[in-house]
Amino acid sequence: MFTKAIVRTPGCSLTSGLTASKLGTPVYQKALEQHRQYIAALERCSLDVLILEADEAFPDSTFVEDVAIVTPKCAIITRPAAASRRGETAAMLPVLEDFYSYIEKIQPPGTLDGGDVMQVDQHFYIGLSSRTNRAGADQLIEILQRYGMTGSTVPVTEGLHLKTGVTQVAENTLLAAGEFIASPNFSDFRILPVPEEANGGANCIRINGKLLLSAGFPEVSRQLVDQGAELIEVDISEYAKLDGGLTCLSLRF
Repeated sequence: MFTKAIVRTPGCSLTSGLTASKLGTPVYQKALEQHRQYIAALERCSLDVLILEADEAFPDSTFVEDVAIVTPKCAIITRPAAASRRGETAAMLPVLEDFYSYIEKIQPPGTLDGGDVMQVDQHFYIGLSSRTNRAGADQLIEILQRYGMTGSTVPVTEGLHLKTGVTQVAENTLLAAGEFIASPNFSDFRILPVPEEANGGANCIRINGKLLLSAGFPEVSRQLVDQGAELIEVDISEYAKLDGGLTCLSLRF
């Protein structure tokens, strides 16, 4: 059960955030409204949401998941690969100090984005991607082991992050797209495959018996409802223009 979430209001500088997509420039006022609806969805899942002020110095800072990993026993400040994002971690540290007695940090030459980390029970799957390197993953695994948890790596060759293409939606069940549908790393799980044209729907959030799903993916929605999921659909189309997904916009613990 989760009780809290941390989000950061997007700043006007959001429109110059990093992106590899060809979906256009985010419309700021629409992004603000979508962020409000996202917070409302988290609150519907019985979370107490801490809303941080916008940080105009960092266009991508609304994607708070990338700068920290939160676990039941400790928090880990990451080291984003994108140089323009590294300053975001300094602002997150004092926020997490209000909630955690133990905070660790990823050190150079390691790089690690939180979007590459998927927790399933006490195990953490860590994507090796353009944003997370082997040194960062190895450091995270060593930290997890010190606190009685485990981790393993998963190659990511499609998409920005691991959780761009795979997320947990039920006990022993993953929603997966592309390379993760048949990945041997997830052979012990039941896989719900996402159609290629709906890859953006693979990034869900499982919170307290509910599932948050990006709006606009009816094929994925039907599949999850057929599995008995209680869905909350949230429109984050402006964040998709910056390669963002539902998980990116909050830290949940």
